[in-house]
Amino acid sequence: MTLSRIPLSAPDLGPAERALLIETFDAGWVSSVGPVVERFERTFAETVGLAHATAVSSGTAALHLALVMLGLKPGDAVIAPTLTFIGGVSPIVQTGATPIFVDVDPVSWNLAPALLDQAFEVAAHDGLTVRAIVPADLYGQCSDIDAIRAVADRHGVPVILDAAEAVGASRNGRAAGHGASCAAYSFNGNKIVTTGGGGMLASDDAALIARARHLATAARLPAVHYEHAEAGFNYRLGSLAAAVGLAQMGSLEAKVERRRAIFDRYVARLGSISGLSFAPEAPGCRHSRWLTVIRLDPARAGKPETLRLALETANIESRPIWKPMHLQPAFTGAAMIGGAVAEDLFATGLCLPSGSALTDDDIDRVCDVILAVMN
Repeated sequence: MTLSRIPLSAPDLGPAERALLIETFDAGWVSSVGPVVERFERTFAETVGLAHATAVSSGTAALHLALVMLGLKPGDAVIAPTLTFIGGVSPIVQTGATPIFVDVDPVSWNLAPALLDQAFEVAAHDGLTVRAIVPADLYGQCSDIDAIRAVADRHGVPVILDAAEAVGASRNGRAAGHGASCAAYSFNGNKIVTTGGGGMLASDDAALIARARHLATAARLPAVHYEHAEAGFNYRLGSLAAAVGLAQMGSLEAKVERRRAIFDRYVARLGSISGLSFAPEAPGCRHSRWLTVIRLDPARAGKPETLRLALETANIESRPIWKPMHLQPAFTGAAMIGGAVAEDLFATGLCLPSGSALTDDDIDRVCDVILAVMN
């Protein structure tokens, strides 16, 4: 008998999402206009403690809007961590700017503030003007935004935070997104809060969010006909997706707690394996544990790919840590500050099933496979 598939991070949906989705459908709200989208924006902003938010089609779209509003052009540079998903970096190139990659901190696995001044020096040497820093909150852990902001302020550039993976996480009691000029979030199907695909740009700056919303709505001016003074984007989130996201917000805390409990169960079952360690929780952080990530010491625990294949044979999905951007063919020749930490994490890391709908029996099944491989 083939065992059922254990996915990496499946959507956790229930009666509340179904009810609001049907209610929205029956009311005829299917486009990006309507009360449900507005309610989702308000609720999300209140939840993360920022004053304003605008719902868009993806986290990548949210970052693109934030960078577009800077008026980036060839000759400009944007600093970003090398260890991230490409959606946090591709908008830099799409605006005409040049990415400068920086290694990550070995404790938080996020952008290393200590290397930022060197990135500015490299940019100047290459004749580039740094216009922004775009850190990423990896796997549900907040960046050291205060340290990053201190460097950014000294150089007079904004911090645009890629918080796509960190909904529900916090640092020093502040939800992911605080301390940046604006923050982009993702509601992709594998995230803790999902709309099936969507995102949000949030900020305390009312003018910034109003401008982003205008650009996301094809930059349409108020007129009976379609009037445009500039070219915008078709980035607004539809009402049906917003209905799912709005319903999900009510169970965000429960979903985070469940993912943290799943992490704790993994630690209890696997923590004594020689050469196996877990992604740390940085001081002052409340890690959302969007994904539980382990590291394997090759000399004592073997290669992650060996374990991934064993899990796949047991119909269990797992995934390597993000491949660093400076190793990607798309960014051959890009400037890189450091890189050893990110490269080591990629070589030794593996993401385990972490969805909040997983049962304890599911987690034990994953652990049983890992224990069989390791022993």
